[in-house]
Formats: sequence, C-alpha cells, structure tokens
Amino acid sequence: MPKGPIPSVFIDGEAGTTGLQIRERLERFPGIALRSIADADRKNPDAKRALMAEVDLVVLCLPDAAAKDSAAMAAGLGAQAPKLIDASTAHRVDPDWVYGFAELPGHAAAIAAAARVSNPGCYPTGGIALLRPLVDAGILPKDYPVTVNAVSGYTGGGKAMIAEFEPARTAAPFFLYGLTLEHKHVAEMQRYSGLARRPLFVPSVGDFAQGMLVSVPLHLDLLNGSPKPADLEACLRSAYAGSGWVRVEAADGKARLAPEDVNGTNWLELRVFGNADRGQAVLVAKLDNLGKGASGAAVQNIGLMLGVDVAGALPLAQAAE
Repeated sequence: MPKGPIPSVFIDGEAGTTGLQIRERLERFPGIALRSIADADRKNPDAKRALMAEVDLVVLCLPDAAAKDSAAMAAGLGAQAPKLIDASTAHRVDPDWVYGFAELPGHAAAIAAAARVSNPGCYPTGGIALLRPLVDAGILPKDYPVTVNAVSGYTGGGKAMIAEFEPARTAAPFFLYGLTLEHKHVAEMQRYSGLARRPLFVPSVGDFAQGMLVSVPLHLDLLNGSPKPADLEACLRSAYAGSGWVRVEAADGKARLAPEDVNGTNWLELRVFGNADRGQAVLVAKLDNLGKGASGAAVQNIGLMLGVDVAGALPLAQAAE
C-alpha cells in the first residue's frame, strides 16, 4: 500500500539533467505525488533520511559513489525503506538489482516485483535492443566479435560537457572518446545482450543537445544460418511485437538517418540496413538519450514498481515548437 493517498516519489538529484527530465514527465501526471527536499536541507543527511522514510520510491540521479551512499541510507531504514531506481552506473551489473529494461524477456515482471532497479544506460539501451533478440534466436553467436558504434547529443555527458557546448562553444563539433576501450557501459551491454565475448564499443558526441544513433555492423556469413537482412528484421519485429515503446521501422538505404528525430519522446526505433549480395548488414537504433535512454525508461520503471499506468507521462510525439 502507498504511504499516502497516492504513491509518492523523491528524486534524489532532481537538479541534474536526468532528474529534471524525470520530474518534468511526472509533473504532468496526477497519479504520483512528487516530494522534494528544501534547498537549505539538500546536504543534510538527516533530512534526506526522513524524506526517504516517507515516500514509496526514490530515484537516484547521482554520481556512482553518491548513489551507493544513498542506496545504503535507504537500506538502513528497514521496514520503512522505499523502493529504489538507480539512474547511475553503480548497480547495473549488480546481481542484487534488477536491470530496468522493461522490453527484455521477463524483465517487466521482474521490475514490477523488485525493490531495487538499475536504470539502463543510453548507449546500452540501443545496443542491447538490437543484439539480444538475435542472440536469443541463435542467429548471432554469443562469441561473435561485436562492434558497437554510437553518437550522442552532448547532454549525455552531464553538466560538464554541456558547458563545453553551451554557451562556451569550446568543444569540437564532433569527437570520438572512450578510446581506451574501457567505457563504463560495456559491462551491461555485454551482460544483457547475452554475449560471451566483450564487445568493442566506440562512442562519440556531436554538436546537438539530444538524440542518439547506435549502430552494429555484421557480416552475414559469420552468423548462424547465413541469414539475409530481411531475416534479421523479422527477428527484431517478432521480439518487439506488442511492445509499447520499441518499434522496428523499414529501412531505406538511400535515407540520411538523423539522431534527433524522436527527441522529446520515449520511442526506441530499430532498423536493419543490409546488402544481401555483399553479405553485410548494419543494425541501427535511434532514441532520445534523455528520453528512452534515461528519464523515459525511469518513468516506465516507476510505473511498473508502483503499479501505476504512467503512459500519460510519456509523450508519444515530439512537442510542436
């Protein structure tokens, strides 16, 4: 039972990029009560602990170390402990936390029953959505040498990166990073894609605020059964049939695929581009890195964990400008 007339949520770190977006979505939804700490008490652990004991769910929008501290604080409340969603990377491969990608097989039910859920990363959301159905179907060998390439809007880098682009304009218009090949998203990408071999992941940032493209190139003759591009598309369509927020779109090889087309929504779009004669394909995911890649997924998980239909808090289309 909720601790009040309707379920209540506290966003720990609501002033950050993801926290602001979660709050914006929930503010237009009457089925959940939002609670906040007074500005004067933001760094007061006693005030935070007291508020945690009063709410039904806490979303941790904090750096990893701070998220671990807040999770420990909540656990110390015993019977008064709220449910937790961690938007940081601190618990994404922790076996004691449920991975909050609701469209993966069995995950929606597990999220609904969970007390602690780790929100997926934006890059892994695209990569896992493309790879997992092919692995589950036996088409993509688990030891396939997967390469994942991606470009994100600069908001994905948080306040420090945002400051490089606006208003300072000190950053390059496009750059690769994570070139030590130790990006913190690789562990969850491997685990929840079902891969036995660690994928090679190369992220990049462009001079646009929001939006993301994630692409995975494949040699078809190295896949089980030597499938055609149409077979890969059919596999994805079958995996996400009836899914609320993942859709498989027909691919136009002559099109220019832009990363910002689904900004402001919770959609995750998947496409399969291929050349059957050459035996090659490229899987592509498009999403809003702050939408389905962060705050939208968090709102989905809030709804599942609290037993509330939150569809009204998740926009279906980009707002008119």
